[in-house]
Amino acid sequence: MTNTIKIKDSHLAYRETGTGTPVVLLHGNPNSSYMWRNVIPHLSSQGRILAPDLIGMGESGKPDIGYRFTDHVGYLDAWFEAMGLDDMVLVGHDWGGALAMDHAARHPGRVRGVALIETFLRPARLTDLPPEGRALFARLRGPEGERMVLQENSFIEFNLPRGVLSGLSKEDHDVYRAPYPTPESRLPTLVWPREIPIDGSPADVHERVEAYGRWAAASPEVPKLLMTVEPGTPLSAEAADWAARTYAALEVESVGTAGHNAMEDQPDAIGQAVSRWLDRHGLTAG
Repeated sequence: MTNTIKIKDSHLAYRETGTGTPVVLLHGNPNSSYMWRNVIPHLSSQGRILAPDLIGMGESGKPDIGYRFTDHVGYLDAWFEAMGLDDMVLVGHDWGGALAMDHAARHPGRVRGVALIETFLRPARLTDLPPEGRALFARLRGPEGERMVLQENSFIEFNLPRGVLSGLSKEDHDVYRAPYPTPESRLPTLVWPREIPIDGSPADVHERVEAYGRWAAASPEVPKLLMTVEPGTPLSAEAADWAARTYAALEVESVGTAGHNAMEDQPDAIGQAVSRWLDRHGLTAG
């Protein structure tokens, strides 16, 4: 069951349970807070657990905006303020991880800890991608992307289930499908892959990812957890090795065999890993 709150010219939907220190779970593309449903029970006794649907996604509103990274930042910042959230822990998957790191970097002292899984740890280079990855991004960033994502709903119909190794049930697939009945409603799922900073473009997102990378390297006072999966995405293992050498106060923990949408494959392992990390550092105590 989700709650809603008016944010700017629209509304955000969110799940909430528990009391105490806020622990905010942020999803990515093309997901929603529904992806955290089986992780939340492992955390519900440790704080005030919240999982919003990003603007334009899940059960949140769909205002007439561009749905770029900066748009999501603006609505999410407004949601944090409206909910009175401060001195919190952020947990992020995919673009949710990028939003978590960006928020922590822009608000020193406001975030107790950051946990990440299958997210954007640093800007990418086209040469790092396998040939099929380069071809896919070329299509997504050109006219063919409009057909693939807006007309064929490829992120929901293809990418989402492909990223769940254990299989996605029809019932669960229908929940993820529900927010995107029309080409117009699918715009957020097209804009997100176009925001991935590759070879410096888009420049503004590249700068924000570099900025939160600098913050991560220079903030030993903020515990960080990076959960890895096998096989994950093609760049995830190499990026995790880089982060382990670069980020301050980072712990790396494998949560087992999973696809990119790991909370569908390994919700118990993820929930338990985050719960142990919270306990180790006393992040929700006091």
